[in-house]
Amino acid sequence: MSRVYLDNAATTKIRPEALAAMNAAYNEYANPSSVHHEGQSARKALENARESIASVLHCDPSEVYFTSGGTEADNWAVSFSGDVGEGKRHIITSSIEHPAVLSACKRKESEGFRVTYLPVDRYGSVSADDLERAISDDTALVSVMMVNNEIGTIEPIIKLSEIAHAHGAVFHTDAVQAVGSLPVDFSDLHVDLLSFSSHKFYGPYGAGGLLVRKGLKIPSFLVGGSQEYGHRAGTENLPGIIGMAEALRLDASEMDEHIGQLLSLKNLLIGLLRESCPQVVFHGDADISHPGILNLYVPGMDGEKMLLLLDYEGFAISGGAACSSKDHVVSHVLSAIGSSKEEAGNSLRISIGKYNDESDIRAFVSAFSTLLKKNS
Repeated sequence: MSRVYLDNAATTKIRPEALAAMNAAYNEYANPSSVHHEGQSARKALENARESIASVLHCDPSEVYFTSGGTEADNWAVSFSGDVGEGKRHIITSSIEHPAVLSACKRKESEGFRVTYLPVDRYGSVSADDLERAISDDTALVSVMMVNNEIGTIEPIIKLSEIAHAHGAVFHTDAVQAVGSLPVDFSDLHVDLLSFSSHKFYGPYGAGGLLVRKGLKIPSFLVGGSQEYGHRAGTENLPGIIGMAEALRLDASEMDEHIGQLLSLKNLLIGLLRESCPQVVFHGDADISHPGILNLYVPGMDGEKMLLLLDYEGFAISGGAACSSKDHVVSHVLSAIGSSKEEAGNSLRISIGKYNDESDIRAFVSAFSTLLKKNS
């Protein structure tokens, strides 16, 4: 059976160029911390990758810290909020953050921090006014994601970071769903911390990073060796980092084309779905959203059953975030935007990627509408 993959928000297929760069790294390089010739050659390759990523994200190479992925980067950003906040004990985040941020905030609450979870409107957007009302002189950190991973909403990060800085707070954004799919300029966003993850932009698993604004002093997250400027111990995943840098470099060079492709396919998907099942409900903001993410609900549809039927027919989609869908947890994101328990528990996420084409979209809608009729 020919299969169609439409779960790119969960992970993307690795680019062949990135895989080739990784294979070469496995064969050519030693430990970047070693002082011999092979080690120093590896160190040069590592720093070249850091410079390449910095060039794409418009930051200084010294602001790029490599991690094992977005979860570690988010955990790191939230974990040291008390250290950078000079004793401040208040954190602000949104109610629709990724579990990597929300769980880290819950941990800080267990340590005596006060955490405010900002509400969102029906499109999933955080209000600058709500942040202004919640923030205080005791606020150490504000963490709001750049793009929501379930409904694709793009948050007003620049405005929110301005408010945080006006009150002396550090601002972090989880940009895992943004980097590689949208232009991301660290300098223009005026944020202090930014998380990204390789497998969301056609790079390998197990590689990611945290951008840390120059001058912001951060404590070590993992202790041991002196890697990553002494702040993240452990031998660097050099092949993964090289593959990530190559994937991000190529994505940046194709950005306009990539966004155009995703938007075209997403608009086709919306149009065909409205024709075949006019009762469909779309979540999020159609105008200010990720070009490839669409979250929907059809009244009376059993979402879990539909996922299984579509999988049997050869279509890979999800019921929300991959990290929680297997546990059959009602989406906290959809609940936050006002969806009923039934709607939140039976919605589907279709996420389009660079390896999809028009035939994939048409085939999906045909199968989806047929299954709806058979199982309504």
